[in-house]
Amino acid sequence: MNRDLEKLQPYPFEKLADLKAQVTPPADKAHIALSIGEPKHPSPAFVAQVLADNLNCLANYPTTAGMPELRQAIADWCTRRFSLKPGSLDASRAVLPVNGTREAIFAFTQAAVDRRDDALVISPNPFYQIYEGAAYLSGAEPWFLNCDAERGFIPDFDAVPADVWRRCQLLFLCSPGNPTGAVIGRDVLKKLIALSDEYDFIIASDECYSEIYFDEALPPVGLLQVCAELGRDDYRNCVVFHSLSKRSNLPGLRSGFIAGDAALLVPFLSYRTYHGSSMPVQHQLASIAAWNDETHVLENRDKYREKFARVVEILSPVMDVCQPDASFYLWAPTPIDDDKFAQGLFEQQNVTVLPGRYLSREVDGRLPGAGFVRMALVATLEECVEAAERIRAYVESL
Repeated sequence: MNRDLEKLQPYPFEKLADLKAQVTPPADKAHIALSIGEPKHPSPAFVAQVLADNLNCLANYPTTAGMPELRQAIADWCTRRFSLKPGSLDASRAVLPVNGTREAIFAFTQAAVDRRDDALVISPNPFYQIYEGAAYLSGAEPWFLNCDAERGFIPDFDAVPADVWRRCQLLFLCSPGNPTGAVIGRDVLKKLIALSDEYDFIIASDECYSEIYFDEALPPVGLLQVCAELGRDDYRNCVVFHSLSKRSNLPGLRSGFIAGDAALLVPFLSYRTYHGSSMPVQHQLASIAAWNDETHVLENRDKYREKFARVVEILSPVMDVCQPDASFYLWAPTPIDDDKFAQGLFEQQNVTVLPGRYLSREVDGRLPGAGFVRMALVATLEECVEAAERIRAYVESL
């Protein structure tokens, strides 16, 4: 077996299961899960109808590149959402549908990294664990950048040594951030694009939470959007990942895309042809319907706004919580160790949250996720309010 498999750490939810197994929750309280970022709002009925209407497509092999109609729908959505120059995002060469961005992030890393002894993949810390695993199994080493509260949970890119930039082959961004909800601004993205030009590394921006935000006048800026503002209509060395899982409450559809620099995506398509990851035709048709509609996305944001307002109101007297820039995560500091907090909360209130330490790695003697828990406000409004009231009662009992 590949020896690099030994470098993989257990997934955060494996650690959480072990933590919870050590205690018994109260039987008189229904369990409320705020630990997994799995949207629970209803999936759009019109998308389900498209799936049902096209089950005859089960008899067809899908192509790896996907239907031209889907690639064009994605390119059109990107152009509208991020104010791109019309026609600059070539649907035939610069867009590739994927079976969820998790597999695409992993696969793109395998294709992008040139295996060398000194290869680095830079990642935020805390982070989505796929970044780390993808780096190790591509033959590279991850290099973590701490995301601290003092900087609004945005990495200090100015602190990266020149030698690290020289060795960097791939820089992962996550904006809006998982788990913090922090959004990387235009000026920082412009600076990173300039560094990419200087040191010739790829910027891979995970933007899967970009459509969950609170101010309709201020949607999160995207990497391709900043490229367009700079006149970089070839999106050189820049790719973005987007998904219908969060935007459209369709995690089970496993539908997303990667888009950007065609010089990177054309060879990546060749890799995927061997990788064997093709989206079923009926899923592609349903995805076209989803990308072409914004009404359900607006309704989705309204639901999250109400949940955040209610939960923050309940918790703010006892915890230092505030609404994030975007995403559906509440990144909350804990009055005791985060793992002990999560375990005690489960034992006393039957509410599950994710310890922040499970989402980070120690760098320079610091574990930036320690002392925080991630609360995914994905359950119903009633469940989120009930969970917040239980969390408050637990904090007051400490």
